[in-house]
Amino acid sequence: MKSYRKELWFEVPTRRAFLNITPDVEETVRESGVQEGLVLVNAMHITASVFINDDEPGLHHDFEVFLERLAPHQPTSQYHHNRTGEDNGDGHIKRQLFGREVVVAITDGQLDFGPWEQVFYGEFDGRRPKRVLVKVVGE
Repeated sequence: MKSYRKELWFEVPTRRAFLNITPDVEETVRESGVQEGLVLVNAMHITASVFINDDEPGLHHDFEVFLERLAPHQPTSQYHHNRTGEDNGDGHIKRQLFGREVVVAITDGQLDFGPWEQVFYGEFDGRRPKRVLVKVVGE
């Protein structure tokens, strides 16, 4: 069995963003040479997420509205975590809602997706470099 590891780095200029990283994951699978296996994609920071969904701007707007309704950024004083000098208590909660990682099957060297599925990096406390681990295993 083969194993291949790669880190992807992102620095978004805004506090929150959704980036389609499917091409990066596909490239990593190609680099690995794995034809049949699995790829794990996970955010290595506790205020970022990796998830699978549709790449549709209206849906991404709905995500923003939903997340801000459940865990609004302001007022920052509402979060005990922010009493440590941080202002990202909401980002930690948003990460919990969207999850840490995804696993995708690899079939014939390709990501084995359902219709419209894409891999996204969700940033909930941006403006600094953060990484995503891509780990490919298989044959």
